[in-house]
Amino acid sequence: MPTHIDFDEFDEMFETFKYTAWRLETRRAYQSDEESETYRRFSRGLDAAYDLDDPWCSSRREQTALGKRFERVRVVDAPPTPGQLYLLDGARRNAAVGEDIRHLWRDDAARLGLPAEDFWLFDARVATLLHFDEADRITGIALITDPVEIVRYCQIRDAAWHHAVKHEQFIKAVRAESRH
Repeated sequence: MPTHIDFDEFDEMFETFKYTAWRLETRRAYQSDEESETYRRFSRGLDAAYDLDDPWCSSRREQTALGKRFERVRVVDAPPTPGQLYLLDGARRNAAVGEDIRHLWRDDAARLGLPAEDFWLFDARVATLLHFDEADRITGIALITDPVEIVRYCQIRDAAWHHAVKHEQFIKAVRAESRH
């Protein structure tokens, strides 16, 4: 049975993992993004003006400098939602601080049988399942350590990562689709 952790405990996991932090992102929007200045700028057609020296970016750079890996697969609708377009744009920020982001079309994720769960998998030994409300606001975090569940999350990770498309290639496909 999962244990619920608070946001501070969750944030600490990004400093204390040893090897890999891997995420599956399946939502069409995130309230936390939509409340940010970068999102407001992006939605007005301006450069989002990401701050590569903010605490999140600094932490990612520090961790990757230690040899740790941050990876994620984002599931994207066709056509992408406004929130997903923002995340596609923001992938350059993530890449600039050492994260490897790949993407899967939602139809492909469904064919693979991937769940509609947002989660992080740390060192292939602990997962955090993110809970959201109807307004796309994160409401809680479940810490999962049961070995059977961890194997399931590792299988999801392996399938998603194997079939996901690197960001540079995916963004070209999105741009080509938007011209049609």
